[in-house]
Amino acid sequence: MCDISELIQRWQAGDENACEALYDCHREPIFRLAYGLLGDPADAEEAAQDTLAYALGHIRQYNPALSSFSTWLHTIAVSRCRDRLRRRRWPWLSLATWLRQDSDVRDPAPNPEARTIQSETRSQIWEAVQALSEPLREAILLRYWAGHTFQEIASIVGCPLPTAQSRVRLAYERLRAALTPTALADLEEE
Repeated sequence: MCDISELIQRWQAGDENACEALYDCHREPIFRLAYGLLGDPADAEEAAQDTLAYALGHIRQYNPALSSFSTWLHTIAVSRCRDRLRRRRWPWLSLATWLRQDSDVRDPAPNPEARTIQSETRSQIWEAVQALSEPLREAILLRYWAGHTFQEIASIVGCPLPTAQSRVRLAYERLRAALTPTALADLEEE
């Protein structure tokens, strides 16, 4: 685990090794969030790179009194992803493609039957998430995949706290209506 506060202070003092360490600590979570929002690995990689380049290049603008470093990064990432979505139509992506990029989500050695069930369940979840409107999709991804609190979600997407809570609740209700009990249980485990 990275000591983010120390790394930020070292980077602000000019220590390039601290910059690299901050990048290494946050590259994968930022990529995963961008991938969940954009659905394309190349676009997600560009958005993640853009997010980290901006954040690390503007590290003096980060104020720990306003938010955690992770929340600040996710705010930048969501903004970058929104910009990309405005510029193009979102290509629908199969969950299998998404999971190939995310090896730590898969069970390391499931049997063939379990893999088939797991694949079908994840496909169902992915399709249901993709069917949500952009604000609901952002809220549910930030809550369940990025692990943010409602307050952090509100800060990241730029809405009041009750709106963030409402979006997560509404997204969850829509997913509950669209998913089987097994898929819903898998979603809750994420």
